[in-house]
Amino acid sequence: MSVRPPLATLLGGFGFAGPAAAHVLVQSADVDAYTLTAGRLWSLGGALLGLVGVVIGGLALARSTGRIGTGDGRRGAVVAVGAGLAGLVIGGVIVAAAKGGPGTGYGIVGGFVALVVGLIAVVLGGLVLARARRTG
Repeated sequence: MSVRPPLATLLGGFGFAGPAAAHVLVQSADVDAYTLTAGRLWSLGGALLGLVGVVIGGLALARSTGRIGTGDGRRGAVVAVGAGLAGLVIGGVIVAAAKGGPGTGYGIVGGFVALVVGLIAVVLGGLVLARARRTG
């Protein structure tokens, strides 16, 4: 009959789960195409931020040319640049941290999409800001 230390009894045996948890973290799991991993989730978030920036930048560009609404679209341009930069940073971190190629679950494809879409949002926002500076 073994006698456990009182602390391990109070913790319910969680003190012995440390080596097992470390073993699970080290194991590489097979990831199929439809598994939503953390890398894929972050890259999806970055791509969505960039897409929001593109939409807002496009609306701000249309506003600055006088096609919709009034005003110069400066506020929309600032939001587009901010969302585009956030998408660029998230995409860059995902691409830099990925240890494998497409299909490995690290989200590298979504990271590249976030980079491209974020860059488009920054360029659109920059165009609107340049136009607002010229006319204002």
